[in-house]
Amino acid sequence: MTRREAVIGLAACLGWSALAIQLYLVLLARWQEQASLIGGLVTFFSYFTVLTNTLVAVVLSQAAFGRPGAARRLFLAPSVSSAVAASIVLVGLAYSLLLRHLWHPQGWQWLADELLHDVMPLLFVTYWLCCVEKGSLRLKHVCAWLLYPLGYFAYALLRGQSIGVYPYPFIDVASLGYGQVLLNALAILIGFIAISLLILGLDHWQGGRLAKARTQP
Repeated sequence: MTRREAVIGLAACLGWSALAIQLYLVLLARWQEQASLIGGLVTFFSYFTVLTNTLVAVVLSQAAFGRPGAARRLFLAPSVSSAVAASIVLVGLAYSLLLRHLWHPQGWQWLADELLHDVMPLLFVTYWLCCVEKGSLRLKHVCAWLLYPLGYFAYALLRGQSIGVYPYPFIDVASLGYGQVLLNALAILIGFIAISLLILGLDHWQGGRLAKARTQP
């Protein structure tokens, strides 16, 4: 294992550890409430933060430990890794702008929150800048990336309508109504598009620099 792979591997382990801490806290709360642990597991994976951090941990794990094969090629493809980068940046920004002021976690919950919303986004953006091949992204990739947040939003609304619980307050139809929720979702989607276009621009800029450097004598 090279030094780069070792560093990426440590980042992957940190990502899995953050998810494990958060899962433990969710299941512990369900246990104390004598509620279904299966329901707690479903709730855990109903958060965009958890889903996106899971993708982050998978990409980093494939980069550090993955064996050659279809899974490694898929997750390390620049279009896929870049989509994950855009999504985890959205996680960090949305939490800081919309959610951080709503509560003040302590102890293990504070640690999980910091890792999932601050540390892992920073680590994965660093990984993307330093390790992902540049110059292959196109606007069509950005359009494809939209399927992830749009699909999640549809799932969150359907699940919330079924059980009356929404994962985030800004999409709580029961409190805000569909009109405000759709406006909130549109604003977040525009933010995601802006992040994606920034990543596309950085990809072209870095790719151009590398191509120019390779052609110089």
